[in-house]
Amino acid sequence: MNTTPATATPTPSARAVAQGSPRELGRRRFLAASASVVTATLLATAAGLDTLPSHARAQTPPAPSSPPTLDAITARLDGLYRSTGTIARIELTVVTPRQSRTLRMQSWARGEDRALIVIEAPAREAGTATLRRDHNLWNYLPRISRTMRVPPSMMLSSWMGSDFTNDDLTQSSSYRRDFTGAVVGPSTEPAGWLVRYDAREGTVGLWRRVEMVVGDDLVPRLARHYDRSMRLARLMRFEDIREVDGRRVPTRFVLEPQDREGHRTEMRYLSIDFDADVPESTFSLTELERAH
Repeated sequence: MNTTPATATPTPSARAVAQGSPRELGRRRFLAASASVVTATLLATAAGLDTLPSHARAQTPPAPSSPPTLDAITARLDGLYRSTGTIARIELTVVTPRQSRTLRMQSWARGEDRALIVIEAPAREAGTATLRRDHNLWNYLPRISRTMRVPPSMMLSSWMGSDFTNDDLTQSSSYRRDFTGAVVGPSTEPAGWLVRYDAREGTVGLWRRVEMVVGDDLVPRLARHYDRSMRLARLMRFEDIREVDGRRVPTRFVLEPQDREGHRTEMRYLSIDFDADVPESTFSLTELERAH
């Protein structure tokens, strides 16, 4: 007698339940695929792989570079336009709510303590000149054929009615000598590095603090000048940066005083030649009065 238990043959409806209906099979495949995608993403993230699409990767900001040293920034600012001999042609436009006027001039400089600026146009001001030797400054007025010494107290006065001072035009001050500085950190507007310079105790000058933003190339982009009461007195933007004789320099400046609405002064280099042959006699009073 056969004692092997009989095996029941599944009915068609039972097989459908065990294997799943077409709708059930589709749901299971979708869940399995979703689990595979999630697992792959987690593994990729854990492995440090970038799963962003290419266009998203392009929008990810790069990691900030290490900040430059204060010594490097200060040396760059102080030596931006200084050389053994510099000759430049400059256009200066003074804008006020009522009018604007433009001066064209030529300048010669040598090292840190020699500078001469001569106005060429307009005709009514042609020949007016400013000479700096060491810490001394003179103005030559061709209309009266007279040379006048500018006292130290006037170094921070307006030059030719512009928003620039005598000190600005002759580059008499030095960040290294007259200020103590610190690299504050990254700047976003404009992009670069924010540097703060505070006037040394006993320094005679108009500015108690200067905040400068420089790029990674150490070229200035923006300067904020604070007066002795720590009020923001003026903004200066450095624009149109170009390479001239192997050095990157701004060739356009826009200066906006903060206490006079509608006033600004724009200065633009038309040409500039570094390490030019500029004789010492260029900066003598005799030459100033004789030639200009």
